Amino acid sequence: MSFVTGGIAQAKSGSYTLNTQAVSLTHVIDVAGQSGRLTLTMPYSELSGTGHVGGQTINASAEGLSDPMIKASFNLYGAPALSNSEFKNYQQDLIIGASIAATIPWGEYNSNQIVNVGGNRSLIQPAMGLSQAAGPWRLELAGMATIYTSNTSYMGSNTLSQNPVYSGETHVIYYFPSTAWISADATYFTGGQTYVNGIPANGTQENWRFGTTLSYPIDKQNSIRLSGSKGVYSRTDTSYNAVGISWQYRWGGNP
Repeated sequence: MSFVTGGIAQAKSGSYTLNTQAVSLTHVIDVAGQSGRLTLTMPYSELSGTGHVGGQTINASAEGLSDPMIKASFNLYGAPALSNSEFKNYQQDLIIGASIAATIPWGEYNSNQIVNVGGNRSLIQPAMGLSQAAGPWRLELAGMATIYTSNTSYMGSNTLSQNPVYSGETHVIYYFPSTAWISADATYFTGGQTYVNGIPANGTQENWRFGTTLSYPIDKQNSIRLSGSKGVYSRTDTSYNAVGISWQYRWGGNP
């Protein structure tokens, strides 16, 4: 089975606004008898706004391709690879899974700007999580590390490096009889101190975010998803608010 998803999202932090349009393609695979997924995401973004860093006014204006992401997800327990007919009778209990994602530094980048829509560096994200079913409810917990390579063209020929960011998230999900679902989401981030030419530039991050997601099936092949999240605490004053909407179409799968 395969999925194609198209969506738009907007994130705001202070006077900065980031609008992103993205298309992703996902293909479901069999990984040693368990279900898995391969996903490619292609984003395009527009960034605008004015801010202040160290008493200096920073004007941001950028538009173009953001860094594409590839992701492999695979379940380790509780989610066998099934045909469509087999999946109709599947009842979830406990699922344990893992994933690995990486970005490709193809995004638009200007070495004379502090803020860009492309990072001019890669990031790698290993993660593990679990999902426990209880009737129509699902409780999900996950942990992830974001590991950064260095940007050697930061503000000219400077080198920007960053410690890993560690995050944990939880989702409480309720499934309606129509298979629509709604969730309450919370995420905690820590780490991520940055360095310019080996000299500390920003302190360690510590952020809390809360949000919600609603997914509604239109028919057997199509569904829409609405999401929103809000930064409720940030040690380094990097909170942002975000909203998004996406459409998903699926096809294929064995009978």
